[in-house]
Amino acid sequence: MSKKIKTARLSIFSNLFLIALKVIAGLVSGSVSILSEAIHSGMDLLASLIAYFSLRVADKPADKEHPYGHGKFENISGVIEALLILGAAGWIVYEAIHKLISANYEIQMLELGIGVMAISAIVNFFVSRRLYKVAKATDSIALEADALHLKTDVYTSLGICIALIMIRLTGWNWLDPIIALMVAMLIVKESYVLLKAAYAPLLDSSLKADEVKAIEDILQNYPVRYHDLKTRKAGQYRFAEMHIELPSTLPLQEVHDLCDDIEEKIKSKIGPIEINIHVEPIVP
Repeated sequence: MSKKIKTARLSIFSNLFLIALKVIAGLVSGSVSILSEAIHSGMDLLASLIAYFSLRVADKPADKEHPYGHGKFENISGVIEALLILGAAGWIVYEAIHKLISANYEIQMLELGIGVMAISAIVNFFVSRRLYKVAKATDSIALEADALHLKTDVYTSLGICIALIMIRLTGWNWLDPIIALMVAMLIVKESYVLLKAAYAPLLDSSLKADEVKAIEDILQNYPVRYHDLKTRKAGQYRFAEMHIELPSTLPLQEVHDLCDDIEEKIKSKIGPIEINIHVEPIVP
């Protein structure tokens, strides 16, 4: 089992634990902000499950039906996760506005809610840090999306914890739905960032500008002319193709060795990438 899949399983188990705590605390206290966090964690759990299964598919080697591999399953997972988070934000907004209109601000057992939110922030801090570290090491958009969810949970859990402390000290129960609305706005922002990052590779967008420039800098160090440089990304997999011009009198073995050297230099600079070089002769 790969490191990515093991890390995705860690996210699933941590979300299950936190959902149980938040649902109990939310129902007992009557706090809509705690229940909003429970819903947020529920969406995170569903997103973690989607990420887990998408990683299992994305890690499969290329086959006859998918000659370029299965990397885009990670991007599809990221898009689904972003839409789920957006739906969760809509539910939180509905519940918070309903509570404001009905003026039902009663909250009980604030200490329980404060404790649960503090535990949630601590657990998600360490789990998200682990996910983000593995995501960067493996270049996984699915794990990065999961890490982003949990990182947002850290901020929202801390915000709600502070709000509940303020309610405990001041008795201003109306702060509860207001904080829930603020949580929803953060979630909307999170879903937009994730959707943008996950959707772009589905359109075969180019690699990042610094990666393209690194390839161009390497090509300029060789006695060749190049054109039609194209790049794209699918999950953790990168692809590049280019045309280079070489003298027609150059022996085939030298051409082959030169292309191999170019490929190795690019791979050593930006990591795993599949490169296709089309050689065109320069007629004397």
